[in-house]
Amino acid sequence: MAVERTLILIKPDAVRRRLSGEILGRIEARGFTVRAGKLLTASRDLGERHYAEHSEKPFFGELVQFITSGPTWALVVEGEGAIATMRKTIGATNPADAEPGSIRGDLASSMPDNLVHGSDSPESAAREVALWFGDELA
Repeated sequence: MAVERTLILIKPDAVRRRLSGEILGRIEARGFTVRAGKLLTASRDLGERHYAEHSEKPFFGELVQFITSGPTWALVVEGEGAIATMRKTIGATNPADAEPGSIRGDLASSMPDNLVHGSDSPESAAREVALWFGDELA
């Protein structure tokens, strides 16, 4: 299995609920390495670019409003099979569908407050890491 990098966002609802440490602990407990991290409040422009693939959907504005509503921990996580394994660790997008034991299954209750974002493919990971970290990891 290949070593991959993925973007993980610990979203504003998780920061507000003081779950950042719990979520980071779960990432590290899976054996992944955090290669970069920063706490920031996303600008509207960053939120719109992050969710660009949803720009024509009716919930786009809600996504952007949510991701810009407060501080977010942006992390670059690395390890073997990081993308798929982190997606499984995070759980289904809708917390109601997330398996017990996953971050969302244990800690989230409803949409859009689903605590965490994880890149869904190598292409998304590359785009999202570049978007949130620019040349910082070059």
